[in-house]
Amino acid sequence: MTVLHFGLTPKMKPVSPRKSAVVAALDIGTSKVVCLVARLAPAPPQDVLRRRSHGVQVMGFGHTAARGMKAGAVVDLVAAEEMIRHAIDSAESRAGVQLESVVVSLSGGRLTSELFNASVDLNDSAVRDGDIARVLAATSRHTVREGRAVLHSLPIGYALDASRGIRNPRGMVGSRFGVDMHMVTADAAAARNLMLTVERSHLEVEAMVASPYAAGLSALADDEADLGAAVVDMGAGTTTIAVFSGGRFIHADGFALGGQHVTMDLARGLNARISDAERIKTFYGTVFTGGADDRDMITVPPVGDDDREPPQFVSRETLVQMIKPRVEEILEMVRDRLAASPFAAEPRARVLLTGGASQLVGLTELATRVLGRAVRIGRPLGLSGLPESAKGPAFAAAAGLLIYPQAAHLEHFEPRKTRHLMTGTGGYMAKVGQWLRESF
Repeated sequence: MTVLHFGLTPKMKPVSPRKSAVVAALDIGTSKVVCLVARLAPAPPQDVLRRRSHGVQVMGFGHTAARGMKAGAVVDLVAAEEMIRHAIDSAESRAGVQLESVVVSLSGGRLTSELFNASVDLNDSAVRDGDIARVLAATSRHTVREGRAVLHSLPIGYALDASRGIRNPRGMVGSRFGVDMHMVTADAAAARNLMLTVERSHLEVEAMVASPYAAGLSALADDEADLGAAVVDMGAGTTTIAVFSGGRFIHADGFALGGQHVTMDLARGLNARISDAERIKTFYGTVFTGGADDRDMITVPPVGDDDREPPQFVSRETLVQMIKPRVEEILEMVRDRLAASPFAAEPRARVLLTGGASQLVGLTELATRVLGRAVRIGRPLGLSGLPESAKGPAFAAAAGLLIYPQAAHLEHFEPRKTRHLMTGTGGYMAKVGQWLRESF
């Protein structure tokens, strides 16, 4: 049964820093579905990943093309469920485990950030754990907008009287104590239907994570998160953004443009099948022309099945003329979104590009010019056992879902005994499982 309690997506119990755990990640995008199974084992912090309490050993990997998805949202429940089952079955068989729950990514649903603040009077002059609990509870009184679901609720800084930006206020003295809370929301319908699709595969959604946040957890070094960085996750149907500063996730945004739109532009411009346009983009796509590109010819198969119809030939320069305008449009939208975010106050902060659409040749250089920032490609860091095919930027979000349990303790959600929203109906076993969870 898909339930959003007062607009809150499911929240997972943080992994213990002293215990091992098996975690499963399910990254459901517009063009691909990825399932990863990993063992998290307590490990000393690495030099560039000091905040991680566990090492991640990937045990199973499943990857299939997506169907029934558009702009990161479910548009065909049956088709999406079939592809999810394929990815899960493949990962389970390779890992030798049977999954019960997964951490799921969400890239659709118009990701949006909202900032709330609240303050309380201190009963004692020094800040105690009880005071932190009171001020966090005060932020939970803010009402979620109708039709929105909360993905994340993260304290990003505390205030004590006139002092702001305090990370750990315990033991500090003052009279008025406050907190700034970062809340990330998405369309409730997109979250509900994605949860329902997963649950129809007989899995429980343990947590739902914004895709750019997950990509940042896997691809950002700690120093980058401290100094300020924006992670731009360029998928097939969406481009989503996560801004980090002071080691915290402070802003999210997104829009429904991605690599699939480049493919469609090519298919129309070349009068080619979509599958052929995707292949041509993957093997020959670039955003810059070279000296001989007007003479470097590429074969475009005919649309029909008639063997007598000759193929057409186009130059690489012609491909650039079709690809570059759409890529520039996406980057200009990213630039405008970042200019309206806290990232604008960090003039030296860099940008990381992740996602399958970030692999176009020359994209880093074009992004540097359009965004006016240092840009690099972000790949999963600090995971062992990842197959070679999953070590690129297209799998950063999936890898980040395996790291998220180590960051789950940063989330704050106040339990609310209020009405809840639901879609779908649970079967007999689902109801039995719910009864067991509630009774023991």
